[in-house]
Amino acid sequence: MDHSGPRPGLRDDRHGRPGGVHRVWHTAASVNLAELNRVFDREVALKDGVRVRLRPIRPSDEPRLVALYDRLSQHSAYQRFFTIMRRLPPNWAHYLANVDYQRRLALVAVDPATDEIVAVARYEATAESQTVEVAFVVQDAWQNRGLGTLLFGELMAAATLNGLTHFCAWVLADNRRMLDLIARFATITARRLEHGVVELEFTTGAPR
Repeated sequence: MDHSGPRPGLRDDRHGRPGGVHRVWHTAASVNLAELNRVFDREVALKDGVRVRLRPIRPSDEPRLVALYDRLSQHSAYQRFFTIMRRLPPNWAHYLANVDYQRRLALVAVDPATDEIVAVARYEATAESQTVEVAFVVQDAWQNRGLGTLLFGELMAAATLNGLTHFCAWVLADNRRMLDLIARFATITARRLEHGVVELEFTTGAPR
């Protein structure tokens, strides 16, 4: 596996754009957007009773992604992108909002009261055809409500529908919340620490 730089669509590249692999992979088990909407577009209650709408991301969500970035604390933004930007660049928002729903897929959580995106879970293609990279971000005011755990399970379910069961993630070593989440709900098959970043490889299903 290539460990030599930013990962596709999940962290910045050296030229200020979401970088990396733009291949589209198809599997026999892949599903279309209509099927994803049928399964994943619904309202759910968080552990404090607040309701959010989950749904697949849409191209029209570009401005909502920019607005979400504007509401993130510097700490949350850095944990997600490994860099600090004044605003999410328009080309990043375009790339992140436009996916193929198979080898590139994102689910969003929307506040029904405002129609604002408050969290995003996604996976992106990597150079290895059987592995996708995952990333999550939850707006600060919506953290500690179980939303990250909910989105993790939903993203794993969407990946399984597309025939994907092998994942990787790059997580800052001080991001204990994300590291603990993956350890609780996935089976970690490899773990490496380099320059303050933990590289995880894992499969679906909690460890036995």
